[in-house]
Amino acid sequence: MSAEPIRALIPLPEEQAGLLSRLVEGLDPTALVWLSGYTAGLAARTASVSPFRDGAGLATVEAAAVQTQLTIVYGSQTGNAKRLAEKLAQESESGGLAVRLLRADAYPLRELKSERLLYVVISTQGDGDPPDDARGFVEHILGKRAPKLEDLQFAVLGLGDSSYAKFCAVGAELDARLAALGGKRLFARGDADVDLDSVAQPWLQRAVVTARDTIKPGAPAQSAKVRPLRPQRAAAAWTRERPFNAEILVNQRISASGSSKDVRHIELSLRDSGLSYEPGDALGVWPSNPPGLVDAIVDALKADPQQSVSHESTTLPLREWLRDKRELTRIARPFVFAHAQHAKNDDLDALVSSPVAFPRLLADYQVIDLLRQFPASWDAQEFVAALRPLTPRLYSISSSLKAAEDEAHLTVALVDYESFGFRHGGAASDFLANRDPDSRAPVFIEANERFRLPQDSARDVIMIGPGTGVAPFRGFVQERAATGAKGRNWLFFGNPHLHSDFLYQLEWQRALKRGELKRLDVAFSRDQADKIYVQNRLRSRGRELYDWIERGAHVYVCGDAMRMAKDVHSALRDIIVEHGAKNAEDAEAYLARLAAERRYARDVY
Repeated sequence: MSAEPIRALIPLPEEQAGLLSRLVEGLDPTALVWLSGYTAGLAARTASVSPFRDGAGLATVEAAAVQTQLTIVYGSQTGNAKRLAEKLAQESESGGLAVRLLRADAYPLRELKSERLLYVVISTQGDGDPPDDARGFVEHILGKRAPKLEDLQFAVLGLGDSSYAKFCAVGAELDARLAALGGKRLFARGDADVDLDSVAQPWLQRAVVTARDTIKPGAPAQSAKVRPLRPQRAAAAWTRERPFNAEILVNQRISASGSSKDVRHIELSLRDSGLSYEPGDALGVWPSNPPGLVDAIVDALKADPQQSVSHESTTLPLREWLRDKRELTRIARPFVFAHAQHAKNDDLDALVSSPVAFPRLLADYQVIDLLRQFPASWDAQEFVAALRPLTPRLYSISSSLKAAEDEAHLTVALVDYESFGFRHGGAASDFLANRDPDSRAPVFIEANERFRLPQDSARDVIMIGPGTGVAPFRGFVQERAATGAKGRNWLFFGNPHLHSDFLYQLEWQRALKRGELKRLDVAFSRDQADKIYVQNRLRSRGRELYDWIERGAHVYVCGDAMRMAKDVHSALRDIIVEHGAKNAEDAEAYLARLAAERRYARDVY
């Protein structure tokens, strides 16, 4: 960035404009946003007269309208918490507040003791775990070193999935802990399910009003005329709410016919969309439910598929609601409770009331299974209202734009299994796997800023991705080859069988020959009597692996969060203990430091 555009906006003296230009040179958008919020907060606290003038193209800053700053911290695994936090920041700024918006791993923990107004938007993943980008933030607040917060006023919005036992557990823990440290809870915590808007939107609205009243008690909204020095982002043409209808160019099975898994390589065209992505980003796909599943549910309800159903200002035939608008392959607690009330079945009531059986029901059943095993009389409108809205599925992009011009590639495992005597499938995998080339799919880009290649291309990279978790690393290797990165690349891959499940085998072998991969270690768990997984390969290569890390390598993990990621983390900790001469506690601190330095990143689900 040169000083010229700065001088065009702000009437600064030449010397100050030059200093500002040098300050922002090289900063990425996230850093610029943080800096803008920080400087706006400084101005709000220290300025008695605005340094900006209306004639410069910026609104007058009335220091009396803002007495403090609102800090918004978010922790996001799939992008929902980030999206809501950004919306909260935008609406708060529009209301005249000075706002600082920070991802949790960018929040300066030493500043917590001096915060006055804090909003936290945070998701819960897996078995009650915080998002990877919020682990340090959560551990600090829950830990012994957390400061007293008698001057803090706060509110928390938790995001989760009620099909998991520890629904919104992280948000609840933070909310309770901030209060225990002396903070004043401004209003009740929000616990948003996959159907975010029903809880999140009222919470956001109250948050904006409360922040305005807290910062300037009794001040009407129109009296605050602050426009923070924050870059205005051009609205993306295609978004989650307005997806691009991408043409499917390739739909190819890449697992052999003898494999127990049907894995597809999908290539989609982004030509003329204006969409772009970085290695590590995800592609969001809006699916339609399988037609056979929709028909089965209509039959189980004994309903007319063309019956008109109105819900939340939308009127559609029942079949369209079930095909395009409602979640059918995943169930949530509220729906099960509602169905139990309709079914009045003692066996179902026993399952719902059992702390052991109920989690298994949530994991094993789809909507159709409940309808078949525990029939109930449902009104079509009540049924539609009880189901969760259909949500997009996120897939790690398995390509680099530098290698796959105007395309995004996906590696998709088809969900297809027998249960309760019937075939079951997944919504998005079925939708993609059964699309013919030349058909289209609604898609959008979901940026994943915490899963990025090192800025220094001379750094080594260690990639751990069993199964379809290898997807982003195909994009990593393509990107590093296209940019001529000097750092070495080491890939760990695992799957059940060499001959049927070695995804992208020829590509990896070519990459080895060309030097684009320095090392490739594989673990095919069922090709021998003793099962071997990627974590076993990590341990067997422990000394060299630790040497790479000590020399500055970045470590990336992608795949299953519930088992694989935890086993890999344990293996890395044990390697550090053995080869770094540390105890287990110090090894955990070592990994935490790598994560804080963005040298240990995970994309787990």
